[in-house]
Amino acid sequence: MIKLIGVPFDANSSFLKGPALAPARIRMMEVEGSANCYAENGIEIKAGVNYDDYGDIVFNSTHAADGYALIQQTIAAQLTGDNKIISLGGDHSVSYPLIDAFAKVHTKLHVLHLDAHADLYENFDDNPYSHASPFARILEQGRIASLTQVGIRTFNTHQRQQAKRYGVQVVEMNNFNCSFIEKLQSPLYISVDLDVLDPAFAPGVSHHEPGGISTRELLTIIQSIKANIVGADIVEYNPVRDINNMTAMVAYKVLKELMAKML
Repeated sequence: MIKLIGVPFDANSSFLKGPALAPARIRMMEVEGSANCYAENGIEIKAGVNYDDYGDIVFNSTHAADGYALIQQTIAAQLTGDNKIISLGGDHSVSYPLIDAFAKVHTKLHVLHLDAHADLYENFDDNPYSHASPFARILEQGRIASLTQVGIRTFNTHQRQQAKRYGVQVVEMNNFNCSFIEKLQSPLYISVDLDVLDPAFAPGVSHHEPGGISTRELLTIIQSIKANIVGADIVEYNPVRDINNMTAMVAYKVLKELMAKML
């Protein structure tokens, strides 16, 4: 069974707040959106049938270290047996404790990171938990077997050096292709930052970065993966910047396709 858990935490956002509102808005699309509950492979995605919704983690503090600990402990407690978990963020800082929890259960965990940004800063605004640094923290621990980043189009010198330092496999948008899919290994965790999409397809994100992939390309990537997906997150949706729930519907669509692939 797949577990759905909301992580409404955006205290580590460096630009705009709002991703904490995302889990509720994405869930709302199942009832008030313009689509049905079927994934493109014909599977109907229904709570209580092929996934259980465990609601949202409740945060009583915006302190970064407290948030990390609560997320990590909550996910670790739910990772029992053959359970798989999809989390709805939240800013991208939540992926650090999420992946940390998975890596303690799944040895040699591989990670696919879809994003406009590499999020590899060693130090961003003197906040080690910044949403600009989760993958630097993950790689420093040495717990994951590999990291593949796709859609990157904001590399600076420091982050390029970080990618080289840690042996990250990077597919930049100026040379985008899908050959990386065949190289993905199991067990696989997928982190989807919705700004991997061009803003034309996902205006409801905090950091607009033109030149991204299309919604169809993102779905094709998910649908083409052969590795065993054990967990995933969808992050950085910001309802405050959305237009007529366009991005909420994209997030809901991505959620359905991830679930269908993980079943």
